[in-house]
Order: sequence, then structure tokens, then C-alpha cells
Amino acid sequence: MLDVLAMGIVIPVLPKLVESFLQHDTGKAAIMYGLFGTTWAVMQFFAGPILGSLSDRYGRRRVILLSCLGLGLDYCFMAWAPSLGWLFVGRVISGITAAGLPTAMAYISDVSTPEKRAANFGIVGAAFGLGFILGPAFGGLLGSISPRLPFWIAGALTLVNVAYGAFVLPESLPVALRRPFDWSRANPLGSLRLLRSRSGLAGLAAVYFLYMLSHQVLQNVAVLYTGFRYGWDARAVGLSMAIVGVFSVIVQGGLVRLAVKRFGERKVMLFGVTGGVLGYTAYAFASTGFLYLLFIPIFAMMFFTGPALQGLMSRRVAHNEFGLLQGTNSSIMGLAGIVGPSIFTRTFAAFLTPRFGVMLPGAPYLLAGAFMVTAWVIAERASRGDVHVPTAEPPQAPAAH
Repeated sequence: MLDVLAMGIVIPVLPKLVESFLQHDTGKAAIMYGLFGTTWAVMQFFAGPILGSLSDRYGRRRVILLSCLGLGLDYCFMAWAPSLGWLFVGRVISGITAAGLPTAMAYISDVSTPEKRAANFGIVGAAFGLGFILGPAFGGLLGSISPRLPFWIAGALTLVNVAYGAFVLPESLPVALRRPFDWSRANPLGSLRLLRSRSGLAGLAAVYFLYMLSHQVLQNVAVLYTGFRYGWDARAVGLSMAIVGVFSVIVQGGLVRLAVKRFGERKVMLFGVTGGVLGYTAYAFASTGFLYLLFIPIFAMMFFTGPALQGLMSRRVAHNEFGLLQGTNSSIMGLAGIVGPSIFTRTFAAFLTPRFGVMLPGAPYLLAGAFMVTAWVIAERASRGDVHVPTAEPPQAPAAH
């Protein structure tokens, strides 16, 4: 939660800080901010499998601590950055160090029984949601004092996280279960071998990609869409996002555990994907802001997807591959972050003028819904049948130097 709170704090001020380096030219700032986002996603794409594989070799604790330390120092670096170039360097470092978050998910896999993993992933998701509720609110308040103050506070919070990890957090991966680091697997293409080697895992990874890709419509179009269609200002958008965050905490923090216990991970995942289809479609046709808010509980059904999907994926790999799996998921998320913004913003722009006699500003949401329909079809097939849980690879001696 502290990690995500720190990330959320800088969300309201980073675009303004970029703009301040460009003589407050909003158009240039928008292009540059888009480049910042794409670069961050690219770093996630490449760094995720590397950090995940390092955690399989050296343990989760070291990677988590180093990632948090790097992220905390990087926030301080960006607070100091005297030029746009230095701020960009900071964003590159942030993309690399933030890729340590999947290692925390691997930690959850280590300390959870297969039956409780989905519920525990849900608790982590709830912590993420709480961080994103509080972070932007604090960031906006601190940013009104100084656009650099949120970065200093974010750095301080992350370094507090390092101190907590250093003195409290135990290691979760026993030495006997660790495996040698392998560069052929610790890269986005090499990690695909893991997906191909397990029954149904590649299909579930495709579902995860479509799930994360559909999320990009919220990050890149929601503000523009609600402003254009409903005339919402920043306060109204922030309120709607806070409501979504509250439902995220409720679903992932409590309801997922009960649902998985009663219905199993497969049915809960398919229910969540169905919620995504219905929620995005409802958003697309919401004719008023009130209806948009009214449809949030329907959309919130989608939050059942992630924990159940993660639980199903973790059942298909060995204990000493949890880090690689989560690193691969980080790459998948990064890939969605690379291609998603362009897909949804271009779709939004294209349908602001009549097409075939119809003006459809909700077209990006319909596209996101279509991605989720595809995800449902793949998920239903990939999650069929019994799961064979691989045994951990036997420990091997490090190569001689």
C-alpha cells in the first residue's frame, strides 16, 4: 500500500511538472507526457522477467528491498531534477525499479497455499486500490504547495517501506528451492518458454494481456471522455475514480475470498471477465454522468478477475518459478501499456466526428468490451480440466568461476 500510495501521490503533479519545463505549452507537454508513459511501460516490459528471475535465484526479500530503495531514491532524484532531460532519466529508473512489484506477488505465492492464493492476491489488490484512492488526493493537496513536494514525500514513504522490509520482512523462498539465473529465460521473449511449457498457461497469459489492455481505456480516455460527454471537471473525475477505488477494495479485499471458497477460481475468473464486458459496454452508452456513476458497481465485478486469474496461473508453475511467472506478467502489463494508449486515444478521436452517420464517443469503451469478450472465450477454454502442479526443479550448484 505504501508503494502504491507513493506512486499515486505523483500522478496529479507529474504532468504539470513536465509542462513547467516546456514554457507551459500544454500541447507539447501532452506529447512529452505520453512519451514518459510509453518509456515507463517499455522499462517494465524488459525489467520484469529479469527481476523476477533474480528473485528465483537470490530470494524475494533482496529484490523487493533493492527495488523499493531504488524507487525511493528515484523519487528524490525527480524532485531535484533541474531539467526535462533529468526528469526523463528519473522516469526510466522508475520504470525499472517499479518492476519489483511482481516480486511481491511472487512472495504472496510463496507463503500461500494454492487454495488461498487467489484470496491473498485479492488482499494485495485491495491494498493497491487503497493506495490509489489516497495517493492522488494527497498528491493534489501537496502539489498545491509545491509541484516538487509530492516527489519528496513519495520518496520518504518508499524509504520507510525499505526500513520496514529490512527489519520486519522475512525471506519467503528457501535456499533449497532456488534455481540458477538464466539469461535465456530472463527476458520477455525467453520467458515465453515458460508459458508454452505448461498446459493452459499461454491462454491464461493471453487473458491477462487482454485484461490489462482493456484497463488502458480508463487511464488514457476516461478523463477526456467524461469531460467531453458530461462536462466533468478534475474534481468530478477524481471523485468517480475514488468510488471505483472503494469498490476495488471491497471486492478484492473481501468478496474474492468468499467467492473463490464457494465457487472456485475458474468460475470467479469468468464472472469477473463477464463484469468487464458489461461494465465497459454500460460506460459506452451511459448518456448522463449520473448513469456513468450508477454503472460503477457493474464495472466493479471485473475486479474479481485479477486475483482468480493469478491464482490459476500460479497453479501451473513450480515453486521456484513464481518469480519468473510474475516477471512475465509484468512484461505483459508493460506491453499493454505500450500499445494501449495509442489504440484507445485514436479510437476516441476517430469517433468524435460522425462515422457512417453516427457519432460514438463511447467507442473506446466498446473496444475494451470487445477485448474482454475475446478474453472470456480464451479463458473458458484455457482453464478447463485438471491442473498438474509441477514440482520445483532440483537445486543446482552455481557455475564455477
